[in-house]
Amino acid sequence: MPRLQVLISGAGIAGCTLAFWLARNGHAVTVVERSGSLRSSGSPVDVRGAAVDVVERMNIAAQLRDARIKIKGMTLLDPAGHPITRVNLEALRSSIVPRDMELARGDLARILHDASKNGADYIFGDSVKTLAQDEAGVDVTFEHSPGRRFDLVIGADGLHSVVRRFAFGADSEFVRHAGLYAATVALPGSSHPEGEMFMLNTPGKLAALHPCQGTPLAYFLFWQPKIPEFDDTDLEQQKRILERHFAGIGWRVPEFLDAVRATSDMYFDSVARVDVANWARGRIVLLGDASSCVSLFGDGSTLAIAGGYELAKAVTESPANPAAAFSRYQAIHGKLVASKQKNLVSVASRIVPRTATGIWLQTRLFWRAVAGFAAAMRLKRRWQGSG
Repeated sequence: MPRLQVLISGAGIAGCTLAFWLARNGHAVTVVERSGSLRSSGSPVDVRGAAVDVVERMNIAAQLRDARIKIKGMTLLDPAGHPITRVNLEALRSSIVPRDMELARGDLARILHDASKNGADYIFGDSVKTLAQDEAGVDVTFEHSPGRRFDLVIGADGLHSVVRRFAFGADSEFVRHAGLYAATVALPGSSHPEGEMFMLNTPGKLAALHPCQGTPLAYFLFWQPKIPEFDDTDLEQQKRILERHFAGIGWRVPEFLDAVRATSDMYFDSVARVDVANWARGRIVLLGDASSCVSLFGDGSTLAIAGGYELAKAVTESPANPAAAFSRYQAIHGKLVASKQKNLVSVASRIVPRTATGIWLQTRLFWRAVAGFAAAMRLKRRWQGSG
């Protein structure tokens, strides 16, 4: 089997998973990451379904379970901070999806990176500058490192992919704003009960407190048409946007905004989906959010892990025929992606109702039904245990 020289742009969940499997299959892997280190901010993420099978094959499932966030319940609040409904998430998860794991995004990225770093060459603080491909390979220049030639280039560099922009076209051709923006920021301290999540809805907005893994996160989500001047790299602009949308909301939101003003590390981005009809152009292919973002509600981390495994498998099966490998990868993984993308807006509307009536229906009907189902599952498990 030919030993391919492969460049992966992006050391996120997709990129690290792909690096692990390509290196294990005998290929020479270089990973370039624009940030100076692994990203630690962002919403907690889930490892579900097909991704659980992949991490078990990687022998890191035990590490992920040790690092998982142990959420006991979620309490919905009114604007004064009074409880309306509580859902026993622990019972719900153990009854329906016992193998699923929720982790801090930084913990998942770190474990995947640690598993792959001995087999791949990681370059942090650098980025792809130009790409020029022919039938035999891709010539790549970097912002800082010397240029090199690779057999394959994979863009695993997220919603705002540099590789996609260079090889496929401008973001405006592929990125579809879903109508929301999301942000998370770590809190310096919190008095909430351990393992409990709290969520407050006002029309078109959600503020939540997530216990995460020892460092609680404030979470913001709001409906907003696309902001033309939005800059995903401008932290001060992002702070102003949150201040404008969440000022005057009750509960602990003023405390959350204090943390926003003080932070130098906040996740903030639009909620979007990426639609690229063909994920490959010659010897360049896209992976994860770069090819098919279903951000926030679409199991992005699960899709990234499953997609990284499928791409590595396809490349290893057809190392001398990238077109066949990339076609097989998209045919298999695209089915999983499609089922998630189509539900993005409808799920968002249930989580963040746009009207007071929608909030009433959400809390009094939807979440209470979920809470009742969780209670029934808990009683069933106790009954089975006593039998």
